[in-house]
Amino acid sequence: MCQFTDVVVCPEWGEFRLETMITAKGVWKIFGNNAAQVLETHDRSQTRDEVQAQTGHVVAVKDVTFEVKRGECFVIMGLSGSGKSTLLRTLTRLIEPTGGDITIDGHAVGDLSQRDLRNLRRSKVAMVFQHFGLFPHRSVIENIAYGLEVRGMGKLERTRKANEILELVGLSGWGERFPRELSGGMQQRVGLARAMAMDPEILFFDEPFSALDPLIRREMQDELLGLQATLQKTLVFITHDFLEAIKMGDHIAIMKDGVIVQIGTPEEIVANPVDDYVRDFTEDVPRYKVLSVGKVMREPSANLDTSNPVKASAKIDTIIAQAAESDTPFAVVDEAGAVVGEIDRSTIMKAMNVHG
Repeated sequence: MCQFTDVVVCPEWGEFRLETMITAKGVWKIFGNNAAQVLETHDRSQTRDEVQAQTGHVVAVKDVTFEVKRGECFVIMGLSGSGKSTLLRTLTRLIEPTGGDITIDGHAVGDLSQRDLRNLRRSKVAMVFQHFGLFPHRSVIENIAYGLEVRGMGKLERTRKANEILELVGLSGWGERFPRELSGGMQQRVGLARAMAMDPEILFFDEPFSALDPLIRREMQDELLGLQATLQKTLVFITHDFLEAIKMGDHIAIMKDGVIVQIGTPEEIVANPVDDYVRDFTEDVPRYKVLSVGKVMREPSANLDTSNPVKASAKIDTIIAQAAESDTPFAVVDEAGAVVGEIDRSTIMKAMNVHG
């Protein structure tokens, strides 16, 4: 997985500067008959329960700010009722935000006409939901090609395109079947293929795998990560599962009661949870699978052997076998090859055993 900052250093893609694809600044969503008035007049330091008790309105999203870089997977996670799915829908005004500013690829979403908003949803953005929403009377290939049909693409061209995507998601030969003949995992692949057939720049996922069996769920996560490595789309991914979040996300935003309580890389969140709410999510995470060598290394000694170095960006679990065969420390180097620290078997064991 790449390291996503303003400048990316990535083994597959080299070094390049990212641009922001999505920004949300001070976004609110309040449900109720006088939402705009409540937003304007209520004490913004009040909790969700206090606002509801006083006004009868529900604050679903409270003053949320974040940005998503091109090509990254940005995960929004939290427990049920935290506001994550509502937040996702405000980004394209499927739910109208009560306040704040949203931009997608430089377009101010709040200023778009209904026609321009439809064009944005059809051309730049696609959504994949937990419930597949496939047309039961249409074949798999017809389901995948549906969006292209709506665009006005001819039958031969959209069928060709749909078949290409079908192969990409590993369902070659299933095009003439109907959704009822497919397993849940296969139906979700069709839903993913239907979204991808539109060739969007941004894909929104609202808990797409939560209804699947655990094994199939892991397979779909791996499938999506493999596709992302090839296609390099911008992904916004909603989940309530922290293990799924750290597997899928380059950055994670953790929500509670409509508020984002922490944003960071999986490593940052596991290493430095900001409060007990976040810490509870990280308790059962194998830290050595998330933390990098650079997080646990110590200062390099004077006569350190640098002939067999390990990278500071490597995850600890990738060097366990190597360290187990040596009693001497390994030099730790940055992306440029400069020595920045050292690590040995005892340091790794501490990282594996330390919890919380």
